Amino acid sequence: MTGNIWIIFIVFMILSWIVSATLKSKFKKYSKIPVDNGMSGKDVAEKMLRDNGIFDVKVESVAGSLTDHYNPQTKTINLSQDVFNSRSIAAAAVAAHETGHAIQHATAYAWLTLRSKLVPVVSFSSKWVQWVLLAGVIFVNTFPELLLCGIVLFALTTLFSFITLPVEINASHRALEWLSTTNVTSYQNHDKAQDALKWAAYTYVVAALGSLATLLYYIMIFTGARDD
Repeated sequence: MTGNIWIIFIVFMILSWIVSATLKSKFKKYSKIPVDNGMSGKDVAEKMLRDNGIFDVKVESVAGSLTDHYNPQTKTINLSQDVFNSRSIAAAAVAAHETGHAIQHATAYAWLTLRSKLVPVVSFSSKWVQWVLLAGVIFVNTFPELLLCGIVLFALTTLFSFITLPVEINASHRALEWLSTTNVTSYQNHDKAQDALKWAAYTYVVAALGSLATLLYYIMIFTGARDD
């Protein structure tokens, strides 16, 4: 059984690498295709905010590549320089996606609200879980309750990964619908924006499934120790 678990781990590692490499390749490819109206990522985010009646969110540039995110605490859409200044299909898709999160926040989207409530708990869990699991595996035969505590902590991070999925998928749906209805993308290039966001979503799917596989692995260690 342990051998099968390691095979699953290896499969998820390979899948994660494939998805990450494909996403970077897609982004690079679609970054060379301009949008018809010449809007930059910053322009796209600002217009989408205005179209949805949101005027208290700022659009800012941050360092790095694929570091784009929405910060609900500061109400800022943070776009990487490649997205902020670019006038490409990839930039428009990413900017609209992150703006989708801002709209979720403004409209109290249920899954985002739930994820936000879990952030403090998951932050605490992430800080200690690897050490608790390590100690739990070492002392599993003498103090199995320690491993159980680690499993509970890791289960919270796994739950967070799965709650993230509808948040990301919904943000992409909002982005693609807006890009299409406002003609930021056209029928010639809308499928490229859709493809880029699809591969971005795959990264979250693989991460969630990988986290679940890891959780099951530790549960099997725990139950195996109890059976001995």
